[in-house]
Amino acid sequence: MRRLLVTALALAAISPTAGAQTLFHEDFEGAKPLDGWGGNAGEIVEVDGGHVLHIIQPAGDEPPESAIATLSLPAEELRGKRITLRGRVRAEGLSAKPNDWNGVKVMLVLEVGEGREYPQLDLLSGSFPWGESFRVIRAPEELTAATLVLGLELVSGEAWFDEIMITEGSGIWDQGQRQAERFKGHDVERLRGAMHGPNFVEEDFRALVEDFGANHIRWQLNWVPMKEAEDWAQDLEAYDAWLAEALEDCDKAVALAEELGVLLLVDLHTPPGGRADGGVCRMFQERPYQEKLLEAWDIIARRYAGRTAVWAYDLINEPVEGIVADGCMDWRALATAATDVIRAVDPGKPVLVEPSPWGGPDGFETLVPLDRERVIYGFHMYLPHRFTHQGVGDNPVGFSYPGEIDGRQWDKEALREAMGAAAEFQERFNVHIHVGEFSAIRWAPENSAYRYLRDVIELFEEHGWDWTYHAFREWSGWSVEHTTDPDNQARAETPTDRELLMREWFGRNERPFGR
Repeated sequence: MRRLLVTALALAAISPTAGAQTLFHEDFEGAKPLDGWGGNAGEIVEVDGGHVLHIIQPAGDEPPESAIATLSLPAEELRGKRITLRGRVRAEGLSAKPNDWNGVKVMLVLEVGEGREYPQLDLLSGSFPWGESFRVIRAPEELTAATLVLGLELVSGEAWFDEIMITEGSGIWDQGQRQAERFKGHDVERLRGAMHGPNFVEEDFRALVEDFGANHIRWQLNWVPMKEAEDWAQDLEAYDAWLAEALEDCDKAVALAEELGVLLLVDLHTPPGGRADGGVCRMFQERPYQEKLLEAWDIIARRYAGRTAVWAYDLINEPVEGIVADGCMDWRALATAATDVIRAVDPGKPVLVEPSPWGGPDGFETLVPLDRERVIYGFHMYLPHRFTHQGVGDNPVGFSYPGEIDGRQWDKEALREAMGAAAEFQERFNVHIHVGEFSAIRWAPENSAYRYLRDVIELFEEHGWDWTYHAFREWSGWSVEHTTDPDNQARAETPTDRELLMREWFGRNERPFGR
């Protein structure tokens, strides 16, 4: 039965903390549970003595349409609040998602003027049993309308929904302990650099350090091409062979970093098992992949134990949990286990943990710090995605910064707000933050990639965060050495504004050790 503005005392078992204020709860019981719902699909069925919402989209010759149920929510009860969206879902026979954001939907549509935001739960493809998922969201202060969406978007199959809730706050952070001292893991003012690898090219490595002035490199253990590798990584023997080869290039990077006096963050970019549709890491569905992750970190830690240039280990690039299967550890438990494996070999080695999903700043809303010392926390900054990734894949072009993007004005203060959860996490738990990736596509109109990069870097510096730009001499779309012309694949004859910006900040660097 749907209830608004009640206290969730009876629901403490599935809430982070008892007593959280419930703004919305739907368990599909009562005489008319679908009163007020719209959309084009949905029926109430009995399951194990209770009632749930069942939505089906038959397979056909044409691409499947969407089958959804929608309900308007009172925007005034959500406006400006930190809320938790959660629900129980199961699915059978889902077809592949056309895009990561399609598939089973437990989603809010939040309207601000003419713009919309679409926060949703991370759910799997194919078939999966009943499981609970949640996401913490900050509803905009300017919220004008809110709609709950349940169903199947552009996929065929069946899904069942129950216990859909929205609570105020999360209680997640109440479970973490504040550190007595903020651990950075280095003695210089700031680490500033770029992502590099996975293939070692000495000329490029030296250019980044000796010419540009970087004192820090995030070295990728990245199986490429990445799209194919998401499936290749399911073969654990093939994964072992790839990792052995990737570490040979990493050996060369570590040796040159020691010569040049710079610090490496070794990033396990390709996780064992790869990712299923929607980006969910298969290791959260199949235990052997979690065991392989621990084995991989044992191998890496033994290989580089005591090496001065290896600053820290980035445990998984952009983890995505989805609904964690029975017998598998959630991300915090798995990260703790990986940390213990590393520390058994190299006791003082720092580790870096990114939040799920996708290592974004909003992931800090649902991250509890590890109960371990010498841990650094990292995130990636690509907001707003429509600006930073315009013209990449099917993403439309024509977005300038600062400017209106999807109905919202994006400027430096909007960027500050978008990274707010990271800043709050840092202050609440007294931990150090590292920005492992950020970028803007070079052909953004009116040279606005430069203005975006200028503003985000100034915000990183304001908060005292270390950072690595994505990426150095990888794909030309992210290159600061290339012009704003997408058709010109040659490096610019004179430095671009973006290159000069990087050189300016790198010019402030101190060498962490050595010469």
